[in-house]
Amino acid sequence: MENRARFKNLGLGLGLRPDHYPHITQYSPKLKWFEALSENYMGLSHSGSGRGLKTLEGLRQNYEIVLHGVSLSIASTDPLNFTYLKKLKDLAMKIQPQWISDHLCWTSVNGENLHDLMPIPYNKESLDHVVSRVIQVQDYLKAPILIENVSSYITFEHSEVSEWQFLNTMTRKTGCGLLLDVNNVYVNSVNHGFDPVKYLQALDPASIGQIHLAGHSRQGSLLIDTHDGPVCDEVWDLFRQAVKLFGPLSTMVEWDANIPKFEVLEAEMAKAGVLMSRETEVIREIPPELT
Repeated sequence: MENRARFKNLGLGLGLRPDHYPHITQYSPKLKWFEALSENYMGLSHSGSGRGLKTLEGLRQNYEIVLHGVSLSIASTDPLNFTYLKKLKDLAMKIQPQWISDHLCWTSVNGENLHDLMPIPYNKESLDHVVSRVIQVQDYLKAPILIENVSSYITFEHSEVSEWQFLNTMTRKTGCGLLLDVNNVYVNSVNHGFDPVKYLQALDPASIGQIHLAGHSRQGSLLIDTHDGPVCDEVWDLFRQAVKLFGPLSTMVEWDANIPKFEVLEAEMAKAGVLMSRETEVIREIPPELT
């Protein structure tokens, strides 16, 4: 359980969005932590454009903070962007987050940011490339990071192993953790035709440090990871399976478009808490000889 020990269970949290700054600062909602989008606060000062950073620094007095990025581009063939990493490291020094996370994807080519999370083939060449870069990033940040599984809408003929096999090997070779996005597992299971429960069962439990929940949309035959609505029943069911398999973990709800009132997010968070508590109690009630 080496990886898990480095990413403690923070309980239930929410994604921090500027729309909700007024509500949060006025009412101090009762939750344990917020996940802040790294790029929203990097390179900012305390005044002017740094208003968000000042808010974040204030919130960390009462809440745990984790940083979640979308521009690390860990799988890109572009060189690692150390200008970006320097800003990320500086932000981490100011905020002292519990951990930093990003995605298993590439977002840049020839220095151009595509502003999308592009998937990769799951083979030895890409694994060696990603492992090397994760190790470099962790050495630079002087801390282990979490890497998130992404949603995808294509598969590659050059893939040699499954997504879950790739994730297990990556975390084992680098010591990084896995940010398990349950919605992305479900989206990919529909788009690519695999059993999402078997996906979860195949993961190394010790590698998982955090869980994401989110909503998605349907476009034709595909599910699209849009984060613009509530978590659907199928994803809640898969979350139940995750809790059964991995126990309680730091869990949060993402909502990035059509952002509702904060109370709507609180209700989603509360639902996650109820499901987690129920499944945890079931686990405790199982006699030791049956576990």
